[in-house]
Amino acid sequence: MRINLDDYFIKIVKNVSERATCPRKSVGAIIVKNGRIISTGYNGAPKKMEQCDEVGCLLENNHCIRVVHAEMNALLFAGREAEGATLYCTCLPCEICFKLCIQAGIKKIIYLEDYNKENIQYWIDESNIEVIKYG
Repeated sequence: MRINLDDYFIKIVKNVSERATCPRKSVGAIIVKNGRIISTGYNGAPKKMEQCDEVGCLLENNHCIRVVHAEMNALLFAGREAEGATLYCTCLPCEICFKLCIQAGIKKIIYLEDYNKENIQYWIDESNIEVIKYG
């Protein structure tokens, strides 16, 4: 039996997260438009910089600030193509990434695990983004 598209993209986003370079949390993101993947991203240090798994995490308030978030990487790569697309992510985007999704025109977010949901509830309520916890 053929799996549905959400199941398919969730499997892929889990695989994308395996490329993450921060040992504290491996996050993957993909952007899908018209049933096609237009971008992927995972968390890691900016290009040409040392990665957490090489030199350790750079912590501030118990969060690693060395990394560019997976959602940010996927949005940067997608550019204007993200308008009207769906973001699949291994975890609910943080407040900054959620605001970037609003700005990029993402219409739907499907994610696997909660991450600081109380901090972004305002943005969920005020945006036109459909947010769905998978499973």
